[in-house]
Amino acid sequence: MSMPVARSLPRFGGFSFAMIGLELRRMVRNKRTVIFTVVLPAAFFLLFGTNSASRSERIGGGNVTGYILVSMAVYGAMLATTSGGAMVSIERAAGWSRQLRLTPLRPGAYIAVKLVLAMVIGAVSVGVTFVVGALSGAQLPASAWVACGLLAWVCALVFAAFGLFMGYLLPSENVMQILGPVLAVLSFAGGLFVPVDQLGHTFATIAKFTPVYGVGEIARYPLTHDGNLWAAAAGVVVWTALFAAGAMWRFRRDTARV
Repeated sequence: MSMPVARSLPRFGGFSFAMIGLELRRMVRNKRTVIFTVVLPAAFFLLFGTNSASRSERIGGGNVTGYILVSMAVYGAMLATTSGGAMVSIERAAGWSRQLRLTPLRPGAYIAVKLVLAMVIGAVSVGVTFVVGALSGAQLPASAWVACGLLAWVCALVFAAFGLFMGYLLPSENVMQILGPVLAVLSFAGGLFVPVDQLGHTFATIAKFTPVYGVGEIARYPLTHDGNLWAAAAGVVVWTALFAAGAMWRFRRDTARV
């Protein structure tokens, strides 16, 4: 009589870099995603931030072109991380997410893989935008080139969680058609495209409660040295936690009947 073979659960709930690599290669094959997340932010920067007035006007330790560059890098990271997270909507439509629930893969590990994937794409978007900015007249202090880029990327984690949440909440056929305009509105409302002090008192107050506001304030701080970092950081942490919790809740609910 043969003894039953003991089954061991995968380490870290199934999280692995091999899985991340496979997901990344699949996403790179989507040319629309690459253009939307990598080319568009750099194109917006060239369109709005490279005129002679922006290059000559000073702000902080750099120029207005550098200020716009950081804002467009944040916008690019938002687009990239949101679209990376929202890719789960396609897996839902194909029934893949329910198949995963038949495996030992833990919901937390699955969410972590998607977040890491979104952050990798966000890093590429920020890097490309900064390279274009460096070649197009943007001026920042040496330390701010590194600090602004890293902060724009790291703080975009909130939108990776947002993309995941929306990917489980919205139908796959039009998730990015909905999220694209939503991100544009959030960018205006959060002071990313227009400085908050130009929005008026009411809108400036509302802006501080949007998920975009804190990311923009933190990313631009090494250049401007202006703003309330503690309030901005608290907003980023709270929104990230809310979106991540919502994504895990929707994942469990979406795959409960297998």
